[in-house]
Amino acid sequence: MSLGLATLIAGCGKASGEPPKEKRSAGIPVATYSVTNASWDKTVSIVGTLFAKDEATIAAQVEGMVERTLVDFGDRVTNGQLIATLDLTSYEAQLQQADGVRAKAEATFTNAVQNFQRVEELRKRNIASTSDFDQANALLGEAEAEVKAARGAQAVAKINVERSQVGAPFDGAIAQRAVGRGDYVKPGSPLFNIVNDAVLKFIFHVPERYGSFVQKRLPVSFNVDNYPGETFTGSVYLISPEVSTTSRSFGVGALVTNTNFRLKANTFARGTLVLERGVAVKVVPVDTIVSFAGVSKVFVVEGGVARGRTVMLGRIRDGLQEIVEGVKAGDKVVVSGQSKLSDGTAVVAQPDESTRHESR
Repeated sequence: MSLGLATLIAGCGKASGEPPKEKRSAGIPVATYSVTNASWDKTVSIVGTLFAKDEATIAAQVEGMVERTLVDFGDRVTNGQLIATLDLTSYEAQLQQADGVRAKAEATFTNAVQNFQRVEELRKRNIASTSDFDQANALLGEAEAEVKAARGAQAVAKINVERSQVGAPFDGAIAQRAVGRGDYVKPGSPLFNIVNDAVLKFIFHVPERYGSFVQKRLPVSFNVDNYPGETFTGSVYLISPEVSTTSRSFGVGALVTNTNFRLKANTFARGTLVLERGVAVKVVPVDTIVSFAGVSKVFVVEGGVARGRTVMLGRIRDGLQEIVEGVKAGDKVVVSGQSKLSDGTAVVAQPDESTRHESR
């Protein structure tokens, strides 16, 4: 009886004691990566158009019928090469006529000089009258004026002959032929469009916040759709002095050597402008970024818990994401398992994976 009572009392003592404490959760295991500094070029993405360095509309300088066109669009020409003639036969005939008029005027002038000298000598001997002298002097003046007029007419005729033979103003390619044989043109009528596509101008716009970085001779690389996977290069040579009030950007031009004329003028291009070489940037693996509703963030492990931080993203290169703002070098960010986390979740950091990624 006493033994049973003792057993009962002992049992009651255990039941009325402190309940056993629950074991604390050890936290969610997560892989981490230490934010590192990588040496990347500071660049800005650009889009623009390739223009011919020189472009001109060749217009008629004389009136007349087109006798010949010697080139068509796509033909390559050299500076001064004859590409068309405009009523050349008529202008050559006018030049011959002007040559004859000048020769006659000069002969008349020679006779007038001789006559004046003779009358002047006779007047000194009181044989010729003052009236005769004045008349000889007037004839000499008229003859001299006719020579000047004839020389001017001859010069104009020569210019018209030269202008009726249309030449290329520079080395390039014919982009358009606007006339053909038999067309009648007047001064100013367009004949051809010519472009110098040996060197192209890549014209693009850069946001105003990069204004202090852009300077001449900075390198540019770009791609065009008709050569997929191939990169072309150039260097800055033009910088606009003003910012557009609508786009808040300014124009920049880069010269591009068009080797073998592979690139065509007016082609759309997209590329990169290198603003500065070897700039230290903070990078993390792209897998660390969590994006939702236009907001990007990472989870940083601090004191055994995950803290969400909103970040501003930069470029992606070789699996690494540039972080412009939001973290500092050395912060441990969660690489995997973010879907299980919220701000303040307890975590257990696994071995750092920084050594598995190379900053290039």
